[in-house]
Amino acid sequence: MHIQPLLNYISNFVTLTDEEVDILSSKISCRNYLKGQYVVQQGDICKYEGFVISGCTKTFYVDDAGQEHIIMFSIEDWWVSDMGSFITQTPADFNVQCIENTQLIMFYYDDIEDLYREIPKLERFFRSIVEKGFVAMQKRLVRNFSQTAKERYVYFKNQYPKIEQRIPQYMVASYLGITKEFLSKIKGQLALEE
Repeated sequence: MHIQPLLNYISNFVTLTDEEVDILSSKISCRNYLKGQYVVQQGDICKYEGFVISGCTKTFYVDDAGQEHIIMFSIEDWWVSDMGSFITQTPADFNVQCIENTQLIMFYYDDIEDLYREIPKLERFFRSIVEKGFVAMQKRLVRNFSQTAKERYVYFKNQYPKIEQRIPQYMVASYLGITKEFLSKIKGQLALEE
């Protein structure tokens, strides 16, 4: 299993000894998903957190009218799960689906608890990434309430250029909370301004 990208990511937060790397390696697994496959589905209990080695996923929910609402994308070196379901071990509110063939390193719920006991600094590491995710989600909420759709699109395009190139425009529109037709109109306006 090729876990070096994960180790590189962790090293941004904490330093692991060789022994700790061995313990970590024994508690994770790697899984390949095909484009279109689900990592977790609404109503199922999310049993793991995933670290993306390669590929791209979308996290979304489907409302009572059957409308899909994308809340995030995940690409290499990003995390993916239904965090609420994972933490509480209750049914998921969100779906996580692969937009591309995707390889994940999986941290199962029981193994995470073992890792916290055996390598306490990993608890600090996971707390740090959850805190960063929480702050990013709060900022996104503020943008959704305070910015126009055009401003939100420009932010998305500038902040996540690697993602926009990899996903269909209707998914970008769903993430921004607008129709694909309105997104096309915004892109047309921006092209005229350049």
